[in-house]
Amino acid sequence: MIKLSQCRLAAVVLALTAWLPLQAHAGLLDDDEARRAILDLRAKVDALTHDVNARLDNKADKAISVDMVNQHEQTMQEIARLRGQIEVLANEVANAQKNQKDLYADLDTRLKKLEPHQETIDGQTAEVMPSEKKTYDAAMDQFKSGDYKAAADALQEFVRRFPDSAYAANAQYWLGNAYYAQRDYKNAIAAQEAVVDNYGTSAKAPDAMLNIASSYTELKDKKNAKKALQKLVSKFPDSSAAQAAKDRLAAMR
Repeated sequence: MIKLSQCRLAAVVLALTAWLPLQAHAGLLDDDEARRAILDLRAKVDALTHDVNARLDNKADKAISVDMVNQHEQTMQEIARLRGQIEVLANEVANAQKNQKDLYADLDTRLKKLEPHQETIDGQTAEVMPSEKKTYDAAMDQFKSGDYKAAADALQEFVRRFPDSAYAANAQYWLGNAYYAQRDYKNAIAAQEAVVDNYGTSAKAPDAMLNIASSYTELKDKKNAKKALQKLVSKFPDSSAAQAAKDRLAAMR
């Protein structure tokens, strides 16, 4: 509609411009000349109309181009915004996956702490809970450091908490030794007798009986010391503790 209106306006202006001279000279022109003038005028109008339309088209193309550029910029901005959101979401997903892996790893570690594992104790393989080993090792560290009172308390607590542990016989045995190191021979005897009575098949039983004899000897009770040695030889004749008992018995004669 805009193109047509401006074309008509241009045509009118041109027609008026051309018509006025024609009117002034109408008497001087014949019919052929008038026809030629009209044809020429029409040609000029057509040329002007074409030029105006071309200019309008060019302006329209430029307007369209500007509009397309603006739309392109808006589209690129939207794409950039979406890419930013995608990066944020990807980062969140990566963090979630990492947290999930860390959670599983932590859970697996905790479960392993609760699961029993194989330990070799006095040549025998046994399943031991991590908490048992940790408690036993802590008590033995105190014994090795020379803190026999603290070691005795810790070993006694271990036997109370884990009476069926594969470490129980050893804990009871070292409890007797902790008493012996404190010169508490009566408690040492009681602790070693508990090894023999409660854990008679343990590798520590022969040594416990030898230590009983040693405690009686420290108490100057030669009779019970000799009796303990004889019982050891009788019950565990092939043990190294029995050989030591035989040597002591020979020395007592």
